[in-house]
Amino acid sequence: MSRNEQVIPFRIDVPQHELDTLHAKLDATRWPTPLPGDGWATGAPTQWLRALVAYWRETYDWRAAERELNEYPQFTTEIDGQRIHFLHVRSPEPDALPLVLTHGWPGSVVEFLDVIGPLTDPRAHGGDPADAFHVVVPSLPGFGFSGPVAESGWDTPRIARAWAELMNRLGYDRYGAHGGDLGARVSPELGRVATEHMVGVHVNGDPGPMPDPPLAEAELASMTSVERDRIARIEAYMEDEYGYMAIQSTRPQTLGYGLIDSPVAQLAWIMDKFREWTYPRSERPEEILDRDRLLTNVMLYWLTGTAASAAYVGYAQEQGWGEPNKDSGVPTGVLVLAHDVGIRRYAERENTIVRWTDVTDRGGHFAALEEPDLLTTDIREFFRALR
Repeated sequence: MSRNEQVIPFRIDVPQHELDTLHAKLDATRWPTPLPGDGWATGAPTQWLRALVAYWRETYDWRAAERELNEYPQFTTEIDGQRIHFLHVRSPEPDALPLVLTHGWPGSVVEFLDVIGPLTDPRAHGGDPADAFHVVVPSLPGFGFSGPVAESGWDTPRIARAWAELMNRLGYDRYGAHGGDLGARVSPELGRVATEHMVGVHVNGDPGPMPDPPLAEAELASMTSVERDRIARIEAYMEDEYGYMAIQSTRPQTLGYGLIDSPVAQLAWIMDKFREWTYPRSERPEEILDRDRLLTNVMLYWLTGTAASAAYVGYAQEQGWGEPNKDSGVPTGVLVLAHDVGIRRYAERENTIVRWTDVTDRGGHFAALEEPDLLTTDIREFFRALR
C-alpha cells in the first residue's frame, strides 16, 4: 500500500484560539434590522436567531461535543486526490454486515450519531444481534474534515467510486449502503459502480429520479392522495425554497465569503433549511431536534471553513440532465417520512425497489436525526433478508 492509500487514525482537537475567535465574532455581530413581520417567510427571523446565537455563545459546549465525536474511531485517507474523513465503528458481533452511511447538505456525520450504537450493537439496545452492522460514516468530499475540496468533478458517480475504494481499503468485500439527501443519490450510485459488492441499498427520501411538475391532469388523476401531496410539495419547493440551491449551484464562492467569515451567517443559512425540512414545519427546529446537536453540525462547517466547498460539491457539479441512470439491479429499500418527497412509480425507473415504506404522520428530511428509532428499524428489516 502506498503512503497515499494509508488509513490514518484521526482525532478532533480544535485549538482554543479557534473557539476564542468564534466567540469574538459572535460578540461583534452586526445585526440587521428585522424585516416587517420578522417571520420565516423572509428567512431566519432576527429575534429567533439572536436567542439561538446567545445560547451558542454562552451555553453551548464545543468541548463536550468534541469528546462525544472522539468516542467514535475516526480516520482519514486520500482517495482520488482528496482527503476523506470517516468514522469506522466495528460491531462486537463477528458476523455483522458492513454498512456505509452517507449524509447530505446541510448535514454531516453528526446526523448519524444516534443510530451508530443501535446499528453496531443491537444486543445492547434491545435488538437482535443478528441485525448488527459494521458502520462506516464518511464525510462527503468538501464537507467538514473531508474539506476543502481539492478539485472539480466530485459528482455522485465519483463519490460512489471513492466509497467503493474506501470499503476496499477497509477490507470489506460485501456490504450495504444507506443515505439521505445527497446520500440518497450517492448510495444508489454505489450500487451501480460496485454492483458485485453490494447486497442492498437503503435510502430515506428519494433515490431518484423525480418528476418535473407541472404534471398532466391524467397523470395526477392516476396518483394516490399521498403521491399528489408529494407533487404539491415539490411544486412548493421549486417556487418558495429553491433560491438557496440556485445560489449554491452557480455562485458558491461568492456565497462562501459571507458564510466563512460570519458564524451568524453560517448558522442562519443552515438553520433556515432545518426549519423548512423538519416535521412539522410549523415548529422551530430546536423544538424538534436537540439544540446542541444542531449547533455541533453547524460547528463542523464553521471550524473547517467548508461552506463554499460543501455547496460546490453538493450542487455545482455537471450532471446529465434528462439522461436516465442504469438500474443496477441491487435490491433497494426506501423510507419516505411525512415531510419528504419520494414517489415509487418514478423511483422504479432507475432502481430495483423491493421495499417501500411511506410514513405520513411523522418525520421530515433528516430521518437519522428526527426519527432514529424508526430509521434503525427500517434498515434492520430491509437488510435482514439480504445478509
